[in-house]
Amino acid sequence: MSGMHAQEVDNNRLTIKSKPQAVYLHIPFCTNKCFYCDFNSYVLKNQPVMDYLVALDREMELTVAANPPGQIKSIFVGGGTPTVLKPNEMEFFLKSVKKHFPDWAEDMEFSMEANPGTTDLEKLSVMRAGGVNRVSFGVQAFQNELLSDIGRIHDTDDVYQSLENARKAGFDNMSIDLMFGLPNQTVEMLNESITKALALDLPHYSIYSLKVEENTLFHTMFKKNQLPLPHEDDELQMYLLLMERMKQAGYEQYEISNFAKPGKYSRHNMTYWLNEDYYGLGAGAHGYMDHQRHMNIKGVNPYIQATREGLPRLESFPIPRDEAMEDFMMVGLRVMQGVSRAHFKEQFELSMDDVFAKPLNKMLAAGLLEETETGYRLSDKGVLFGNEVFGEFIGYLTVK
Repeated sequence: MSGMHAQEVDNNRLTIKSKPQAVYLHIPFCTNKCFYCDFNSYVLKNQPVMDYLVALDREMELTVAANPPGQIKSIFVGGGTPTVLKPNEMEFFLKSVKKHFPDWAEDMEFSMEANPGTTDLEKLSVMRAGGVNRVSFGVQAFQNELLSDIGRIHDTDDVYQSLENARKAGFDNMSIDLMFGLPNQTVEMLNESITKALALDLPHYSIYSLKVEENTLFHTMFKKNQLPLPHEDDELQMYLLLMERMKQAGYEQYEISNFAKPGKYSRHNMTYWLNEDYYGLGAGAHGYMDHQRHMNIKGVNPYIQATREGLPRLESFPIPRDEAMEDFMMVGLRVMQGVSRAHFKEQFELSMDDVFAKPLNKMLAAGLLEETETGYRLSDKGVLFGNEVFGEFIGYLTVK
């Protein structure tokens, strides 16, 4: 993505602007707020959904006028729960996306997050007709008791029904999210969830450990010592178990939390991990273009109002090169293929080995990194202690 540029002449000054090929769109509505969720999301009841979608259409129009897109390789719709949109709202939204981003690569990946409790056949058919070709279901666990304990509205029956509906609607590229380290979850429970997930024979699985984030119900409970989390030894066993079972089933662990059949990586997430440009549209969305990062206004009504006056920015700022280089290492090392010297040089015109000699040598000596033909990657041990590795690069150049 970073390789595609358009030259623009502005007052006889030649500037180079990237043409992003990835789009993130945020639908901030949910049926309810999960107990662990700190995303920018709002309970759907009494929300001005259509006004929001019209505002999002306006933001798309203003954005592509200021920064025309390249050929689009990936679109990702997240939230919230995008599938809470009614079929007519979904149709309006998808037509709007196609209008402003019309040039799609032949193998373009168009993903939408979905809650198993909000996906009937009609809605999935509207999604498929509107160009969505990949659905990511937030399943989290296959024990109904665990699901209610974390604030999910669906049960396991909804999972099977949703997947059946998706297949009927013409989807064959599907992913599910699972979580481990949940309150009251045991290693045996996770093992059962993995067994049931693998029985679905899907192309992709994302399996995340619970992080207790501020401004969530779980954080409040944690501070009161009321959150029965698994012991950290059990959590490590859970991670080792899931890696082993996914490998045995023929799935490639291509990123710390993501497993896929060959050729079924999440293309959109690879954009983030390779530090490439992408549009970020919608309330609270983040975008990254031309070494500029922006964040949109979060609230639904303030966002709607702001789009009537221009781009709905909360803040926009250039990323200093030192910080961008740290980000490159931190996100790039999440991917199992690791970071590439050539890709680093292409983005920053510097040598990775020179810039990060000290942390690279330290992590190599600790056995947490290993050298590859093209650069560096986490060792097997490094995968288990990824945060320790990433911590070596955060602030290495910027905190002196």
